[in-house]
Amino acid sequence: MSSDEDFSLVEQIPEPSEDTLEGIKALIDNYKKKYEHLVEEQKELAACIDDRRDLTKQFKQRSEKLTQSLKEEERSNKAQIENEKARLELIKEEERELMLEIKKVEAALEEEEARNNHLEQQNEVFTAVPEKTVVFMGETGKATDTQTFEMNPHIVYPMEGGTALVTFEEEVVAKKILTMKKHHVNLSEDCIITVEARPVQLMVPNLVEIDSEVCPQRILISNLPKMDNDILLNKLEIHFSKRKHGGGEVEDCELLPDSGTVVLTFVEKKFARGLTEKEYHEVQLQEKHTVRVTPFLNGKITNLRTKMSVCPRTVLLTGIPAVMERETLQDLLEIHFQKSSNGGGEIEALLFNPLGQHTSALFEGVSQNG
Repeated sequence: MSSDEDFSLVEQIPEPSEDTLEGIKALIDNYKKKYEHLVEEQKELAACIDDRRDLTKQFKQRSEKLTQSLKEEERSNKAQIENEKARLELIKEEERELMLEIKKVEAALEEEEARNNHLEQQNEVFTAVPEKTVVFMGETGKATDTQTFEMNPHIVYPMEGGTALVTFEEEVVAKKILTMKKHHVNLSEDCIITVEARPVQLMVPNLVEIDSEVCPQRILISNLPKMDNDILLNKLEIHFSKRKHGGGEVEDCELLPDSGTVVLTFVEKKFARGLTEKEYHEVQLQEKHTVRVTPFLNGKITNLRTKMSVCPRTVLLTGIPAVMERETLQDLLEIHFQKSSNGGGEIEALLFNPLGQHTSALFEGVSQNG
């Protein structure tokens, strides 16, 4: 038997013929089964379609929710970003304010440091002032009896021609003369002049503040022997111009006659401090002599307040004509204002400036002496 030949151990049942009634019934049954199968598949497909539609609807709803959630999250993130930006700007503004505050504090610290350095220099000066022998000849008293520091003004008062300044010994006399104002002065039998008395107002210092600082180029030399001034200055300049003595090139060397000290000025600023720190120096003058070197102070007025002050004992006479010699007219004016019958009194000083001339009167201690 060939391997290609088909064979079966089960007996094959022949299909009924379509031409027979049984074949037709079998065919109809077969088609019914197929139809039922197709209907069943259609139902399954419809159910599947419904499921797909439900899934699609669910996915759509979920997608819409996710989209809405994303939009809300995006808005939230955007708002958060704006908040963070505003916070960052606020932080930057605070940083700028802090930097300005830091600069102010640094400037204040520099100013305070400069002030401390200045005070240290002042302290060095106050502890290293030139020595001067003082003999106390007065009497001790209570602390409450001490007098405050006063400075008498030194004022030059311009005088016009035909005027005179009269200073009386008593204030009451000056007030009486000013109250009378117009005065008829009898110069001779046929000559009477009329003068007017006016108060003398002067602008005097009310407050003076002086700031002092150590000069970096000058030194003050004290504890000097009595000798020829030129020789003393030459020897000091030679000594302190040498490097081995801590000095350098000298620009000027000046003697202060009031205190007997010498101010020595260097060309450069680097020598004065070292010499003052050493303080005591041996200098060959007439012989070996120890001098003291201390800082030299520069002072400048930092605050000056003035006020108008009326001289209590001095009056200004105006309108004096040039009718006779100056000395004669001055004597007659003094005689007139010394007489109590004319409202006058004892005169301390009288200065007359005739017409056609200009002069200046000197006032010292106006607040006390008038």
